[in-house]
Amino acid sequence: MEAWLVYLIKKSMTHALLIITIISFLESLALIGLILPGIVFMSILGTFIGNGTLKLYPAWISGIIGCMFGDWISYYLGWKFKKYLKKVSLLKKNNIVLNRTKNTLKKYPMSTIFIGRFIGPIRPLIPMVCGMLNISLKKFILPNIIGCILWPPIYFLPGIFAGIAINTTINYNIETYLKLQFFSSILFIWLGIFLLWKYIEKKSDLKKKSIFYIHFLFFPIMFLSIGIIVMIYIQYNPKIILIRQLLWDIFIK
Repeated sequence: MEAWLVYLIKKSMTHALLIITIISFLESLALIGLILPGIVFMSILGTFIGNGTLKLYPAWISGIIGCMFGDWISYYLGWKFKKYLKKVSLLKKNNIVLNRTKNTLKKYPMSTIFIGRFIGPIRPLIPMVCGMLNISLKKFILPNIIGCILWPPIYFLPGIFAGIAINTTINYNIETYLKLQFFSSILFIWLGIFLLWKYIEKKSDLKKKSIFYIHFLFFPIMFLSIGIIVMIYIQYNPKIILIRQLLWDIFIK
């Protein structure tokens, strides 16, 4: 699958942009997004942006288009076929995630629509559940559009860094430990954000157990702090300027 994807991307820019649109669409589409490893595909696509094979902005626009179509169709399916969707076996298997998504949407609809766009297990469920709960388009559209605009570059980012790392390995002498520090800082920041979301999601349950309430908050703060400190530390390395320049070139071209 990955080899086929790489072949088509290298074949032409049109194929590449079409693939990005399709992957973004399927990744956002209700039910299908649950079984599609979208983060893997988006990271692979980001690698081609990082090594210069793809341009960032056409890929970004293609991702936005696919994302919006997937989410809006999912919203319609949830609204139109809510009675039948409850009987779908795939949803029954993910019943715990589905119920948590419903509860969170009822309490914090707009923030859940936006933040949930970046969290794998619930991303393809949120638009459909919004339709099932009859959440108004006024509440759905704005956070959905903002989320769809920001989602592609964020999911491209690990691949972009990988593409830059490959280029710098081939063309420049960048120390292995510097690259490890760079990637580990990103990993810690992402992990901290994910745990912070889980904390917000389970905040009401954790409050009942005051000990766990404090302890659970410690981990996202710790991971975020480590990631930010490492990221600041490596900025003092002269060779990080090269990576910043390569990243900047991607954004201005």
